[in-house]
Amino acid sequence: MERSKIVAIITGVLSLLLAVGYLLLVQILDFRGEMLPAPQEDLVGKRSPEPTALPLENKRPDLVGFPFRGYQR
Repeated sequence: MERSKIVAIITGVLSLLLAVGYLLLVQILDFRGEMLPAPQEDLVGKRSPEPTALPLENKRPDLVGFPFRGYQR
């Protein structure tokens, strides 16, 4: 057999294996049941947490902008 035919056969087999694997994955995920949204009663009346960052003047000046590497003062 020519090399190009062997490569084509291997590629086709790999493609079929990936397709069957994907279909099995979809079936397994579908078997788990209906996807339900998060319960809304847990969210009613709750506020987002307050920011905990210190004001800029209270931070160490050598760490302003950290962890951003390209920050210039």
